[in-house]
Amino acid sequence: MINTAIIAGMVTQLVISLFVPIGLLLYFRKKKWLSWKPFGIGVLIFVLFSQVLEKALHVVMIDPSGTSLKWTDSVALFVLYATLAAGIFEEVGRYIGFRWMLKKHRDYKDGLSFGLGHGGIEAILIGVLGAVNAIVLASLIQSGAFDKMIAPTLPKEQAAFLKDMVLHTPFSMYVLGGLERLFAIAFHIAMSLLVLLGVRERKFRYVIYAILLHALVDTAPALYQAGVVANVWLIEAVVFLFAVAAFLFTREIRKKFESGGEG
Repeated sequence: MINTAIIAGMVTQLVISLFVPIGLLLYFRKKKWLSWKPFGIGVLIFVLFSQVLEKALHVVMIDPSGTSLKWTDSVALFVLYATLAAGIFEEVGRYIGFRWMLKKHRDYKDGLSFGLGHGGIEAILIGVLGAVNAIVLASLIQSGAFDKMIAPTLPKEQAAFLKDMVLHTPFSMYVLGGLERLFAIAFHIAMSLLVLLGVRERKFRYVIYAILLHALVDTAPALYQAGVVANVWLIEAVVFLFAVAAFLFTREIRKKFESGGEG
């Protein structure tokens, strides 16, 4: 039997990951901060640059274990690659979106909308689909169908890993998974505004700043993935602090957009 608290955790992750982006979308619309084209381009850029191009490079570079590069066991090089790949693909994607696809959408609300689209679709693809997948696996395990129908089609180690993960991931980890999507949305909005400001002022160094900040925020999760840091609460605390800083930055940078035009 699967603990009901674990199922509740899966549902909680699903609810946070789905309804926070929807709630922000409705809130932005009410505040007249929503711009649909930048929102859609934000979704497109994330899917293309993060889920297609970046993941294609990962297939070439990262060992199937997901904890090292194929050509070296160096943890430092793995973390460096993982963090810079995320930063470069996503921030250059933002730059391309604003520079060439949104030439007439460069106001504060456009940066907010782009960031919400970017972070919102990430929350759905990672948080919502991850929770749905866990719920489906839990249901299959509970009914016995996993052992009869799924496990025989998988390598023994992979089947055991999946079953163990579903049976023993605690409620708190699923809640953290949902909250992490919320933190990520705050960060994506801030970086979208930073890159947009760089496009407006024709200062590409702002894109470099965004790449470095993105790599920095991903360093803690990459260290956890590589097994260097085992305390997930410490990792999430670091991500939370970045989210708070991103929220404050988003509020402060509004003055830059309202005080001047494109330079």
